[in-house]
Amino acid sequence: MNVVQMIEKKRDGFVLAKEEIDWLIQHYTQGEIPDYQLSAWLMAICWRGMDARETRDLTLAMVNTGDQLHLRDIVSPVIDKHSTGGVGDKVTIVVAPLVAACGVAVGKMTGRGLGYTGGTIDKLESIEGLRMTLTREEFLRIFAQHHIVLAGQSGDLAPADGKIYALRDVTGTVESVALIASSIMSKKIAIGASHLLLDVKYGSRVSVKTVEQAYPLAQMMVDIGKLAGIHTVAAITSMAQPLGKAVGNAVEVKEALAILKGEGPQDVADLCYHEAAELLVMTGKEPNMLAAEARVMEALRSGRAFEKLLEVIAAQGGNTRQLEQPELLPQAPVRVMLLAPRAGYIAGIRAETIGLVSMRLGAGRFSKKDVIDHRTGLILQAKIGDYRRENEPLVEIHARTETEAEAIRAELLGAYSWSEAPVSPDPLVHEMVRP
Repeated sequence: MNVVQMIEKKRDGFVLAKEEIDWLIQHYTQGEIPDYQLSAWLMAICWRGMDARETRDLTLAMVNTGDQLHLRDIVSPVIDKHSTGGVGDKVTIVVAPLVAACGVAVGKMTGRGLGYTGGTIDKLESIEGLRMTLTREEFLRIFAQHHIVLAGQSGDLAPADGKIYALRDVTGTVESVALIASSIMSKKIAIGASHLLLDVKYGSRVSVKTVEQAYPLAQMMVDIGKLAGIHTVAAITSMAQPLGKAVGNAVEVKEALAILKGEGPQDVADLCYHEAAELLVMTGKEPNMLAAEARVMEALRSGRAFEKLLEVIAAQGGNTRQLEQPELLPQAPVRVMLLAPRAGYIAGIRAETIGLVSMRLGAGRFSKKDVIDHRTGLILQAKIGDYRRENEPLVEIHARTETEAEAIRAELLGAYSWSEAPVSPDPLVHEMVRP
């Protein structure tokens, strides 16, 4: 087979055969196809798309490049949860220990940031000593002992996706329904959970722009999950603005800790509680959402959810004192308050701009070799619908230097739109897609 011909075939809008996809993925994983050719192929997919059969074949081709864990054979039910990526999305850090505290095992293999959306690994690596790269044996041992594990993607599980995931981040090929679906589901199938909850985000400034785009992506992943024997449900949720108030790494960990103690911003807290309750109903632990929500709140009030997070962080070598005393987490040396330029209601906050600004401060990567500064980020002081007087606090900037903080002020202000009349934010959960 010929790589150039496959690039040209997809570029020209033709459908690839299963054998072609299998060959391409296997040879790229083995290092026999260079990044520049795979990048061209990925761009052709972004431009031309893939049909449902091609996407399924791509997913399974990536699964078949590595091992599978079969977690459901160790304990059942076992859940996994995944977000398609959003600005300020720290939901997994809350939902995983919360569900585990309610008696459902959690096997979570998560990713790094893609573009301006933060990654759970990057956030959790703010914790001193925490090991997110685990061997297969370590992953299974921690899971068996604690019934929860939060790890980075293993090189042994869907290794093709790990290579492609990093490449997409720096080649402008993040925004493709087929690539998003196959990337997510290849990891989920390889892990072997029995239940999977997907959070498919839409918004003008994230990978999936509209509900109309989000629905086919959600349905495609639910269908792939069903094919693989995983009970899969997708929540279509809004990313009309950053989720919560913290955007960065250490600052988002602090916000997640607050939510696990029954505090934190209401929007992200409510989404965490909703998704945790949904998982309890999916797995049959509770008969309905009302009972599940009550169980979730009891796990919070009792402190069991917070203790479960301490347990898994300790099992993976992390410094739990930083969770018990969040002020010990990495802190930026410079904190500057950006003030509101006018009076009025906040009508919009462009999530993409907020995410890009946080990257410029050091909280994300513009290239594969960039090193993240976990200290930096932003703390929004107001959200859509809030009223600000002129010169009231708008955003707290956490930066490495005064110069870097000053350099992003104008861009940051450009993320905001204003209204003289009151404004209501969109509901976070738009629709649930079920098998």
